Amino acid sequence: MSEPHDDLADRVAATRAQLFDTLDAIEDKLNVPKQLGIAASDVKRRVDENPVPYLAGLAAGVAVVGGIVVAVLRRR
Repeated sequence: MSEPHDDLADRVAATRAQLFDTLDAIEDKLNVPKQLGIAASDVKRRVDENPVPYLAGLAAGVAVVGGIVVAVLRRR
């Protein structure tokens, strides 16, 4: 039969390991440069797979900025 001390020590060790895993996960989520790198590689992968939506969004953005510039220049 196992000693109560051994059982408690096993539970403490398991809890400590779970806490370290949780802290590592939190640290990864709060690491902004790492998260930006992950997001950038994800966007790059999606653009490589299907660039049409991204090109359409870029074209729309250029059209909006161009329209704003034209409107500002006409007001002068």
